[in-house]
Amino acid sequence: MLTIEGLNTFYGSIHALKGISLHINEGEIVTLIGNNGAGKTSTLKAISGLLRSTEGKITFKGQDITKERSDKIVGMGIIHVPEGRKIFSDLSVAENLMMGAYLRRDKEGINSDFERVYKLFPRLKEREKQPGGTLSGGEQQMLAIGRAIMSRPKVLMLDEPSMGLAPIVVEEIFNTIKELNEQGITILVVEQNANLALSIADKAFVMETGEITLNGDAKVLLHDDRVRKAYLGE
Repeated sequence: MLTIEGLNTFYGSIHALKGISLHINEGEIVTLIGNNGAGKTSTLKAISGLLRSTEGKITFKGQDITKERSDKIVGMGIIHVPEGRKIFSDLSVAENLMMGAYLRRDKEGINSDFERVYKLFPRLKEREKQPGGTLSGGEQQMLAIGRAIMSRPKVLMLDEPSMGLAPIVVEEIFNTIKELNEQGITILVVEQNANLALSIADKAFVMETGEITLNGDAKVLLHDDRVRKAYLGE
């Protein structure tokens, strides 16, 4: 469904991604794990069209999207929930959700997806008229995911969805990620909590300094001594 081949990207003189290749099948949950600066966020930005590559290729459903504009990529159904949530603080919850549907013209479908989001996250319904900036961190993460759902994603990319959240909220967020996957959305998640990410994923890629050093079945990697020592604190 989504393939990266030999991708190289730079931030100025810094070589962020060094020839990485990966493949995501439709319906999978795939995770990227690694330490800060490993290239995980850069990978998501490259797929989203926010970071241009100097070499390599990204294809989605057989179509080359390497040079596509980010709004075109969103229109294809690749939706990115960035690190730090990046909601619109001054807009209400409902207005934030509507921003996720800005490319759509199907009023009936949009109304249906509002209900879908509120069913997944009842707290957003309770706060739909509140400014996004008044929500708790967990509620803002729910809002960021809800806004992405309003774009009707085929691939949902999540960057550090557990960051700064209480364990009970993290559990709720990850249960929702699994539920969205069961509804047919392919998931690519970047997550510092490697144990949690590997426990829900089908496949995993381990990144170090811009390279993929290990990949395979997530449940196998969860018990791999190298991964456990480096990322699970064992």
